[in-house]
Amino acid sequence: MTDWGQDQIHIKNLEVFGNHGVFPEENKLGQKFLINVTAYLPIREAGLRDDLTATINYGEIARFVTKYMKEHTFRLIEAVAEQMARALLLEFPAINKVTLEVLKPWAPIGLPVETVSVEITRSWHQAYVAIGSNLGDRGEYIKKGIEALKQNKGCLVELESKIITTKPYGGVEQPDFLNGMIKLRTVLSPVELLEFLHEVEQLAHRERKIHWGPRTLDLDIIFYDDLVLDLEFLQIPHSDMHNRDFVLKPMAELAPCYRHPLNGKTVRQMLEELLERQKETKKGQV
Repeated sequence: MTDWGQDQIHIKNLEVFGNHGVFPEENKLGQKFLINVTAYLPIREAGLRDDLTATINYGEIARFVTKYMKEHTFRLIEAVAEQMARALLLEFPAINKVTLEVLKPWAPIGLPVETVSVEITRSWHQAYVAIGSNLGDRGEYIKKGIEALKQNKGCLVELESKIITTKPYGGVEQPDFLNGMIKLRTVLSPVELLEFLHEVEQLAHRERKIHWGPRTLDLDIIFYDDLVLDLEFLQIPHSDMHNRDFVLKPMAELAPCYRHPLNGKTVRQMLEELLERQKETKKGQV
């Protein structure tokens, strides 16, 4: 992200009356809250042109926060902050990142305290998701998979690669695949995104019986920002992507200069190296 993408708009101590709290009387009678918002977005163009349409109207942000606080009820201010931060990002997509502090001056804790608060920072993320199918109506499964991503309010499909036909990977005898790549902007965490992708696969009746076996729909997270994540059920970047031309080819179409956060190589470099290895392997088999 460019430096001016870290420009900030601040709203401090916005006073709102809301019905949030663990105790029933807090939900019924309500109380005062103070909200601090820091919105990160590029405002250089607005400053140079003196043009409101090139930025975000901070009055609209303040009105949205006020309306959200009044129309929703949560037990925890942690929930207030989490849900409202996501709602702000979805309502104002030009905001790249938001820091939100929810202060509760009248917290019923029975001790002399000025206020208690929760502060969180949430942002949009860039993800690349590989999509494939080799069972049934492959094109239709891929079409529906992409459509499901578009229907998720937490995801914005920015780019789609061409769909290519590829040979199966992993030595299992099966039909050819259709493969492609999707560039996403998402507010979902990596685990939330994975869970959603699994839901979409299940809607396509995906069965995980054979490793590297045939499937109606396959959705894999390849990159997520520059994140390096190693969980038992999720590795980012995808641990075997450098060996898969059906991943690298469509990825190279969308972002050839995207750099792997671990090996430092661009997608184009990894694809060229893989194609050279495949070429040498074929020579050795002659």
